[in-house]
Amino acid sequence: MYQIALYQPQIPPNTGNIIRLVANNGCKLHLIKPLGFTLDEKPLRRAGLDYHDLANVSMHDTYDGFIESVGESRMFAITTKGKKSYADVKYQKGDVLLFGSETAGLPDEVRESIGVEHCLKIPMIPNNRSINLSNSVAIVCYEAWRQIGFEQGG
Repeated sequence: MYQIALYQPQIPPNTGNIIRLVANNGCKLHLIKPLGFTLDEKPLRRAGLDYHDLANVSMHDTYDGFIESVGESRMFAITTKGKKSYADVKYQKGDVLLFGSETAGLPDEVRESIGVEHCLKIPMIPNNRSINLSNSVAIVCYEAWRQIGFEQGG
């Protein structure tokens, strides 16, 4: 399966929705601190419903610690600054899909460390800023899962 990573997420219901999503598709979720909330906040728990115990979630104190934990996994940054569409990639098991925070996206140094060829965008109408984080994760992760044959899905 592939992996989802959230870089310093700020809005509890988005992360709760993503926890519910990964519980239902079998992905591992990485949360990279600092978070804009605590994991016991009511809006996060409400959005995640009773899926928290079913989700595979890892917490990382730093971006470097996260990078160390995923090892040699191929990584894609999903960003409005990407040049290539997420749909133009052939995803593989083990890939990491990295999403920035709702308020700031991914810092330049993170995008640069991943490489421009691995910075992907979700197409949208020109002059719009961005798509909601949990919607963006759903769009891209279900394309990746589709490409690997909905492994473990029923």
